Amino acid sequence: MGVAASSRPVTGVAWAVLLLGLWLWGHDTARGPGGSSAPTHGDIAAVGRPPGVDLPPSRPPIPGDAAPRRVELPALGIDAPVVPRGLDATGAVDPPPYELPHAVGWYEPGATPGAAGPALLVGHVDTDTRPAVFYDLSATRPGETVRVTRTDGSVAVFTIDDVSVVPRDAFDPAKVYGPRDAARAELRLITCGGTFDHATGTYTANVVVSAYLTSAG
Repeated sequence: MGVAASSRPVTGVAWAVLLLGLWLWGHDTARGPGGSSAPTHGDIAAVGRPPGVDLPPSRPPIPGDAAPRRVELPALGIDAPVVPRGLDATGAVDPPPYELPHAVGWYEPGATPGAAGPALLVGHVDTDTRPAVFYDLSATRPGETVRVTRTDGSVAVFTIDDVSVVPRDAFDPAKVYGPRDAARAELRLITCGGTFDHATGTYTANVVVSAYLTSAG
């Protein structure tokens, strides 16, 4: 769950609603490509940090509160526009509409990427007929970078330090979406994962990629 930046406080009620919303969004009823299973290469508990991967130190949060405009994951060839999103009528975080399968949604009431606290970016794994923006998200690895271009022209560069596939029955919103270090600028990239359960119309897990700010320009 995304903690708001210091300039965007979250009340206890909003915190609870956001926790519920993130849980509901993570179990939406999107079907796999052509009604088939979702990608299964993410069916693991966690990748963690492979032996021998040295991660760079974090840098202080970026001053200002500029919104994200684009997100890039060079290792996966992802370069996608970012659109602000809120909560839908059910209290769920509203991902980009299916008409924009290659856009990434940013939970706007939360932290901006580069500000203190975890910023939340969500994207579809697929549509009814084809892969979507985060189809290969579980293939990313610690040490790889995520670049977020902001509306003020600055670029926040994050280093991935954890890739997890969280089963539905082990989902802990506070652990998944809470800050690892409250003083850092952090990032969460989230999509559906595991396999598609045709009986329930849901995916069996969520892919959660965590990263922290290491440079800015």
